[in-house]
Amino acid sequence: MATLSVRPAIRWGWITLSMVAGLIGLPALAQSQAADKIDPMSYARYVGEKVCGDCHDTEKSLFGHTQHAKIFRQNPRNDVEKTVCETCHGPGSLHVTDTRDKTKIIGFTKEWGTPIAKMNAQCLNCHEGAERMYWDGSIHQKNQLACSDCHNPMARFSANNLLKKPSISETCYTCHQQQRMEFKKKSHMPVPEGKMSCADCHNPHGTSGKRLLKADTTTELCYSCHAEKRGPYLWEHAPVRQDCLNCHSPHGSVNDKLLQQSRPMLCMSCHTIAGNGMGHQFRNPVPTIGAAVTAPAAQIVGRSCQNCHAQIHGSNAPDGQRFRR
Repeated sequence: MATLSVRPAIRWGWITLSMVAGLIGLPALAQSQAADKIDPMSYARYVGEKVCGDCHDTEKSLFGHTQHAKIFRQNPRNDVEKTVCETCHGPGSLHVTDTRDKTKIIGFTKEWGTPIAKMNAQCLNCHEGAERMYWDGSIHQKNQLACSDCHNPMARFSANNLLKKPSISETCYTCHQQQRMEFKKKSHMPVPEGKMSCADCHNPHGTSGKRLLKADTTTELCYSCHAEKRGPYLWEHAPVRQDCLNCHSPHGSVNDKLLQQSRPMLCMSCHTIAGNGMGHQFRNPVPTIGAAVTAPAAQIVGRSCQNCHAQIHGSNAPDGQRFRR
């Protein structure tokens, strides 16, 4: 009987010792797991621009012409900016000892492998707020676009903004090929001529509205240049007040005045003869066999409907209900 009473006690003793050992081992396990998550760059130290330039002589010569180089070299705000290169790339002591390990320094190309969020965070350390206040949540940020996809801070390829291409529009075209094609159409915004750029209408770093527009609506944006179309008018044309894009293409068109369709077809897409009483019939300009040749109807030549309805955006004339004056 004595033997039977001792065995359970021994068994429970082993269980207790195992639990104690497990509890003692938990901090060590947690410490081991935490060590796996430590960024190796946290052990790195700053080495200075001269050490970087010993290997990267080409980058050093190109970088010297940029605004970043002038700021970091001539007017640094703190000790980190005095290191110049490491202001953006992070401390480089570990990179110097092992140049093949790409995790030991921050690179700004997709091939390098640094996470895009980390690359952009380096830029936003200085360039936060102002035009970039809506960057988080913008369509470019959601599509994993890196600052270095549009900008090249290591060389001066553009007159302003350290862009990767000579101009803002050329930089945008690298992704937006459809818009590049539209600007080549007969009627287009004067972007190819250099009279305006994509950034005149869009903020690539994000806005509070749709399509990265610099206004709440397309119409408000158009009014910033075309103030004479704003009104108010005594007689308003409903589609004009609703949205300029009801009639116009924003980038380019094969029709006059950036119109979506040629006249009179654009007008007739709403003003059908049978539907809402245009008030007149178009004569057929193509004569039938045996019929006398007649001149085309005035409503379908030249400016078409606007031959008569000249004030199509709106009229302030007392009798301008039909936008004729």
